[in-house]
Amino acid sequence: MNIPSNLKYTKDHEWIKIEGDTALVGVTEYAQGELGDIVFIEVETVGETLDQHETFGTIEAVKTVSDLFLPVSGEILEFNDALNSAPELINKDPYGEGWIIKLKFTNPAEADELLDAAAYGELIGA
Repeated sequence: MNIPSNLKYTKDHEWIKIEGDTALVGVTEYAQGELGDIVFIEVETVGETLDQHETFGTIEAVKTVSDLFLPVSGEILEFNDALNSAPELINKDPYGEGWIIKLKFTNPAEADELLDAAAYGELIGA
C-alpha cells in the first residue's frame, strides 16, 4: 500500500499536499481500492469557502457513491478538469494526476490535526 510520507491524511481517506498557502486534495490509494472503478467525480463547490470536514463533492464508483470531505477549511480554487473525461485517473494515480481539488486554506493550524503517513497506515491496517 502506497502511503506517501509528504502528505497528510484524514480518517475519511482524503489526502492533502500543502504547498505554501494552497493545497491539493484527493483520495488515498486505499480509498480508491475500496471504491473500485471510479466512473464520475462531481465538485460544484469551486469558488466557495467551506469549513473543515464539510462535503466538497462526491465520488461515484461502479458500486457506490461517496461524499468527499474537506481536510482543512478553505476556498476551493480549482477542480481537476482531467477527471471529467478520465475519472479513472484516481484509480491509476491517486496521489498524482488523480488529484481532485486545489484549495487556499484559511486555517493552517487545522493541518496539525490530520494524520501523518504512519498514523494513516495504522488506521487502515497497512
